[in-house]
Amino acid sequence: MATPTRRPLPLLTTGQVQALKPELAEVIEYRKSGLSVNHVVGCPLDCGYCVRHLFDNFEMKVPRALMTDEEAVAQLTGHPYFRPHRTPLQVFNRATDPMLPVVKPHTFNVLRLLDEQGLTNHVLVITRWRVEPEDCAVLNSFRNIRLTVLVTHSGIDDQRIEPVDSAIAATSLRTLYAHAERYRTVLYWRPVVPGLNDTDAHLLRARELAEHAHATVFTGLFFRSEIAAYYESHDLPIPYGDTARRKIMPEESEQRILNLFHDPANTEAPYGPLFRKTSCGVAYAHGEADYNGHYGVRELCDICPSDQLALCASAWKAPDLAKVTAEARQLGATGAVEVDERAIIVEGMDEQPRYYLQHGYGYQCHDQAKPHHHRRHGRADIGWPAPKES
Repeated sequence: MATPTRRPLPLLTTGQVQALKPELAEVIEYRKSGLSVNHVVGCPLDCGYCVRHLFDNFEMKVPRALMTDEEAVAQLTGHPYFRPHRTPLQVFNRATDPMLPVVKPHTFNVLRLLDEQGLTNHVLVITRWRVEPEDCAVLNSFRNIRLTVLVTHSGIDDQRIEPVDSAIAATSLRTLYAHAERYRTVLYWRPVVPGLNDTDAHLLRARELAEHAHATVFTGLFFRSEIAAYYESHDLPIPYGDTARRKIMPEESEQRILNLFHDPANTEAPYGPLFRKTSCGVAYAHGEADYNGHYGVRELCDICPSDQLALCASAWKAPDLAKVTAEARQLGATGAVEVDERAIIVEGMDEQPRYYLQHGYGYQCHDQAKPHHHRRHGRADIGWPAPKES
């Protein structure tokens, strides 16, 4: 299946690239769900909570390219953290939407360039825009990559916060699911925000949509200071009294979602294919163990189908302390390295090499200075009881 033909996006000049925030000009970034390629920047969708605020990129509405697809893929596969057939990958998940009409040909071309190398890595594409049956035919044409399309759907009705009608994403999800052969599709139910999109009607709508996906992942709001400043300057309702470096998903919100999905009669999968973490949903959709090693954080697994638990249990193995210590030292760890029943724990190591270590061992890797509290699952403490002192 040939990818759609369209004139490539204009390339930014050297001066324009140099004027970007350095993090935005860095095309390859390691994020928790994978090594991410982002050589197209700019998006007109105007979601108020978009992470583009963090890159001073929110006002760039017209997508532009920093380099060609071929150059970007070469940087991706040549990156020191890239492992063929192992490292999970993401395409255009930071500065644009990969299914915008002018971006989509680049998305398909990147996927083709990866697939033609015979790579079997997981590849994640996240969109809230329109996906048509002819797009599904292209997505089904890739023979090697393990492709997942995650459809972001929030159900937010306040157009000041999210101008894009969630019905677009809902239609795309149904289309993707109906036509899926070689790829998988996930309902990415986010961000769930108390008082904004968590009424009974909102939750029931998401529950119905979950029937049109291979898995559902729910998560909360990423509310950093840059996003809070945007809300304040545009007189938008402030959802929380404070910001946080992690996503905010209050305990009460999570429990309401779990109550809605719970079916005690289904003893093998009492919550269906519902997951708290992206990689868990992706892995389940492909019939594989979670590549992020969340099985070590056992309270995360209390909603998982029993067959998925068995898969993750069989793949999960604590790494050798001496081996992981030596590798962590090479990656910048300065303090003691520990391996407990939940995670590798390091000091002095940046976020990106932690993810490299995590995906290499299939075992969680945590920063000693940023602990993961019990039952919060790596989320912000906002909306949860204060952690008990040990």
